[in-house]
Amino acid sequence: MINNLKTGTWILESSDPFRLIERMFTGIIEGLGTISGVRASGQGSRFAMEAGFDLAGTKIGDSIAVNGACLTVVTLAGRRFEADVSPETLEKTTFGRVKIGERVNMERALLLSSRVDGHLVSGHVDATGIIARREAKGNATLVTVDVPFDAARYIIPKGSVAVDGISLTVNQCDEGSFSVSIIPHTGLITTIGFKKVGDRVNVETDMIGKYVERFLRADKADETKPKGGSVDMELLARSGFLGS
Repeated sequence: MINNLKTGTWILESSDPFRLIERMFTGIIEGLGTISGVRASGQGSRFAMEAGFDLAGTKIGDSIAVNGACLTVVTLAGRRFEADVSPETLEKTTFGRVKIGERVNMERALLLSSRVDGHLVSGHVDATGIIARREAKGNATLVTVDVPFDAARYIIPKGSVAVDGISLTVNQCDEGSFSVSIIPHTGLITTIGFKKVGDRVNVETDMIGKYVERFLRADKADETKPKGGSVDMELLARSGFLGS
């Protein structure tokens, strides 16, 4: 980590060990920010962003989820920071189409002492979805998002999903879409309030289902391994995870 004394800006060296530390988020957005600059950086890009809230306590190497994608702070000056965006992130998220001046959701990484008011979010986007419908329901807005099957398979009714980094509860879902109810407060303080039909959003599904599927697949694929320590349907039922 290098401090540029002339500008008061901290700059992250490529060998900085903080880059190797995994971070988690809760899906509770701290505030909105703005994309203030985009430039090429190797095969990827470097984004300059301005947070709409105080970044006191934030340091170089910290992670900030921007529209649900985990980014590492590489320069920091007041509320302005920069982050490198890899080619894969540009391809797999809405960042490949980002525009200067675009408003984005921001959340700094979870502290071990923090309350988890949303759900555990990794900041690793699974897919981009497209807002298919917005429908007023009482004081809320029902938003339907179309997603690829590979992401939809991990979404369940009353489960959790992160949309542009916002922790939301799934109302209904099928093989290609899901719907969430947006209360006025959430619409007011996040980008979901002004997203339009046809807009793309980043979607991260709940990680628990992915781990369960992984364990079950590994057990089925490797029938020669010793039994007794694997996770299977019988074990899940015996442990109370499956209904009768």
